[in-house]
Amino acid sequence: MDKNVLTEIRKSVNSFVGQEVMVKANRGRRKVLEKEGILEKTHPNIFVIKIDENHQIRRLSYSYADLLTDNVELKVKGENIKIGIV
Repeated sequence: MDKNVLTEIRKSVNSFVGQEVMVKANRGRRKVLEKEGILEKTHPNIFVIKIDENHQIRRLSYSYADLLTDNVELKVKGENIKIGIV
């Protein structure tokens, strides 16, 4: 059952590759990272978000389990569509 949930999350994330997204990641100790970027690519265990800050490109990677456990929240920019588990 757990693998089915992660497979559904992976499919959901994969359908939004190339779109602008907003990421909200819990970094622990009341630290929350909020960034906007492009969902660049997906891999079997992680997905990558490309962020352009002040003409400096960074890439953040998260696992699908982060979406499942609500450590990371991923939304389509400009819309109220939450990517991953609903």
